[in-house]
Amino acid sequence: MARIPESLIALLARFSIAAVFWKSGQTKIEGLAIDIVGGSFAFGVPRLSSSAVDLFRDEYRLPLLSPELAAVLAAVGEHALPLLILLGLGTRFAALGLLVMTAVIQLLVYPGAYATHGVWAAVLLWLMARGPGALSMDHWLARHTRR
Repeated sequence: MARIPESLIALLARFSIAAVFWKSGQTKIEGLAIDIVGGSFAFGVPRLSSSAVDLFRDEYRLPLLSPELAAVLAAVGEHALPLLILLGLGTRFAALGLLVMTAVIQLLVYPGAYATHGVWAAVLLWLMARGPGALSMDHWLARHTRR
């Protein structure tokens, strides 16, 4: 098992955690649907869905944030941060952002879902500690800026 390249594990971790958050983000927007795993694509101008605001108002009920602002922040975060992680660009920063989001979900929204959120946190912490691996833009940039 020690012969499994760490970069391959990192790539699987990046793809997997990005897919989780991207799919969640897709439920909050209309006009743009990209599902790499399912192979479905509908390109257009993304906009916040009305159901996203309802979700934050009726189910999530986050303190300190209006449902409108929370829905926008979640939709943007669940698209931008997974994209960065998938590319391996600013991976540690993006993983930290998703780890904070995971903590908020675990502590304030679904406290009984540790079995799921613990796995997310473990993957994100691993990416923060070990980095995105050689198959990433972070690695490429580090190699080319040292020259």
